[in-house]
Amino acid sequence: MRWGTAAVVAAAAVGAGAVVLVVGRRASERMVRPSAAGQESGPVQVRSLAPGRVTFSRGPESLRPGRWAVEWEGGGHAVVEEVLHSDEQGVTRRLVRADRGALTPGTEVRFTPRVHLGDPTSALGLPFTDTAVEGELGALPAWRLDGKRGTWVILVHGTEADRQQTLPVLPVLHRLGLPALSVTYRGDEGAPASPDGLSHFGETEWRDVEAAVRLALDSGAGRVVLYGWSLGATMVLQTAARSEWAHAISGLVLDSPVLDLPASARRDAARAGFTGVAAELGALAAEGRTGVDLAGFSRLAEGTDLRVPTLLLHSPADRIAPFRTAERLAAARPQVVSLQPFPGAEHAALWNSAPDHYTELLRRWLTPLL
Repeated sequence: MRWGTAAVVAAAAVGAGAVVLVVGRRASERMVRPSAAGQESGPVQVRSLAPGRVTFSRGPESLRPGRWAVEWEGGGHAVVEEVLHSDEQGVTRRLVRADRGALTPGTEVRFTPRVHLGDPTSALGLPFTDTAVEGELGALPAWRLDGKRGTWVILVHGTEADRQQTLPVLPVLHRLGLPALSVTYRGDEGAPASPDGLSHFGETEWRDVEAAVRLALDSGAGRVVLYGWSLGATMVLQTAARSEWAHAISGLVLDSPVLDLPASARRDAARAGFTGVAAELGALAAEGRTGVDLAGFSRLAEGTDLRVPTLLLHSPADRIAPFRTAERLAAARPQVVSLQPFPGAEHAALWNSAPDHYTELLRRWLTPLL
């Protein structure tokens, strides 16, 4: 009987272990295989339309401050701005444009930060050249915008976005005469896949950003400013800390950087419907599947290797990257880090929450680096 009991206990332990592995893997899947559509909200219904305005059903999404796009089935896309009226019947916002499809009462839409679609010319009227960065895994598509300055800006989107995330800041860079490269990295559409098909939270992707720095320098840049969103900002920090061309980096712009990977992984698992122990298992599984160096992440978060002026843009309401990590980084390196909070803003959608304020902050911070 003792052997039988031991066998049952062992089998139960093995079974429990298998369940743990399955739950952890499922909870980590969204983190290690992010989707560019990850920033969409839940559905909101169009209640009514009038010239220059649209009324939505009431909810957190329709009440978001600032400038947002709404998208719906069939490729529909429109842009809305400030809330004009709000009551229990609905939320009325200014309708800026409906550039794809037609909004009609009863349509279910999703709010998204993708205000601009397409490329710099189709979205903004800015001339650009399609180019490619030669990374260690192959060619990485990039948009190149020329300018008269010797300092280039390299723009790195987050993992739940694509290069369109960089479009809102291109006009101010253009006005300042700054050449820009909006880049891709392994795993992006049109770029080589990571060898294991997974996102590595910047642990390997930073080398693709380094390749973009090398291209800029080979093309005549005297210095570069690195600008990233979410995990793209983490890649920027990795590049500044580890690249052999770090001496050419004159500044960093970090929008909603992920500085506490376990905390962000748990929060991301919760967004996918995993909470409590399941979220913890998801975070552990993500770390194990990608081989990420948590000690290295901690070093980045502490600003140990930070040597250049850094504009840190973050929201106290960020549901992915805890604001306290941004506060700690700014407190640890006050001589180089300028923390600018965006109260109430969504993760990596700070520009959407206050477009004019964001643009002016960026203009004023960049001007001394020209």
